[in-house]
Amino acid sequence: MKVDVLLGLQWGDEGKGKIVDVLTPSYDIIARFQGGPNAGHTLEFEGIKHVLHTIPSGIFHKDVINLVGNGVVIDPVVFSAELDKLKPFNIDFKTRLLLSKKAHLILPTHKLLDAASEQAKGKNKIGSTLKGIGPTYMDKTGRNGLRVGDIHSPNFKEKYEALVEKHEGILKHHDDFTYDLPSLEKPWFEAIEVLKQLTAVDSEHYLNAALQSGKKVLAEGAQGTMLDIDFGTYPFVTSSNTVTAGTCTGLGIAPTKIGSVIGIFKAYCTRVGSGPFPTELDDEVGELIRQEGREFGATTGRPRRCGWLDLVQLRYAIMINGVTELAMMKSDVLGVFEHIEVCTHYLVDGQKVTDFPFDVTDLHIEPIYEKLEGWNCDLTALESFDAAPKALKDYVTYLEQQLNIPIRVISVGPDRKQTLQN
Repeated sequence: MKVDVLLGLQWGDEGKGKIVDVLTPSYDIIARFQGGPNAGHTLEFEGIKHVLHTIPSGIFHKDVINLVGNGVVIDPVVFSAELDKLKPFNIDFKTRLLLSKKAHLILPTHKLLDAASEQAKGKNKIGSTLKGIGPTYMDKTGRNGLRVGDIHSPNFKEKYEALVEKHEGILKHHDDFTYDLPSLEKPWFEAIEVLKQLTAVDSEHYLNAALQSGKKVLAEGAQGTMLDIDFGTYPFVTSSNTVTAGTCTGLGIAPTKIGSVIGIFKAYCTRVGSGPFPTELDDEVGELIRQEGREFGATTGRPRRCGWLDLVQLRYAIMINGVTELAMMKSDVLGVFEHIEVCTHYLVDGQKVTDFPFDVTDLHIEPIYEKLEGWNCDLTALESFDAAPKALKDYVTYLEQQLNIPIRVISVGPDRKQTLQN
């Protein structure tokens, strides 16, 4: 068996959680491979809205194992709070939720370092969610981080104190930054006791044995391709590899074991925080998309920047990830428009550009649009793609021709039932 991968093709917030939830009945294991509590995967069904930050989005399906892989960074406090919110649903966490022993832990001082660093940047801040993600990955690559497996070690407290001492030495250089560490440590150590009650595994051995025995695995990404540390709009990116290659390092899966790659994108574009966004609409059209799409961060609550679909960016993401099929989200949001625009290429210094440029952060980019007919109607009650308005079908056909990849899923609302197969 091979591992199928599901990930975002834009700047995050594409709707990955919903599609993982929809696809989960076809799999035995759902595995998160990177990111941390800066993710906000929203699922909606039976009139209830759920937001997951670290726990994989298959957790509501009782016969499926959910695994947090080694590429993920875990905030014990956030994780414990997530578990508390799920308790009313009688989920057997001990058997259905597994943690990789190699997943790194976010310490209270990681969050302090994050806040101090962002404060020091002033107007040049990168738009961090201040969850401690970046500093945790820095300690990981610096080879002095703490991992889930360490919490069961007899010298865990000593390891913790050594790392905190290092962090406090760094914080001394931020003269105008004040903090109260003891007030943060108490809930953190309480949450560590919660983590100890869960099942920690050597996830690379677990997953490869599962594949060998015929189990079906879906790898769930967080954030989006354009936030990838290597291939995103650097430096306005996250601290991990959000692309398909991150599945291999974030779960211990060989490249030859990757199967289908399902790329998720919105029918338009959004971005949270700072950084380049070529098709951003800083006008009443962008505001209308924001309001219709309820484009406010599931984790931070921040309003998302909105714009038309960018095919230059999307082709780039498809190429980097080796996407084999697509899912188009939030088609219903564009139902208020008579016409829809799609960016087909960029103009940079008078030159037509079709490849996403290296220096997008510094270039003046003029997006060139093609205008298409909008469906200008409510899609939320649609039960099949065959019954969809012609303009929506034409939009899907147009994108398939432009991207040369089939669009298999079209979402027309937040509920799991509002998902059409093409």
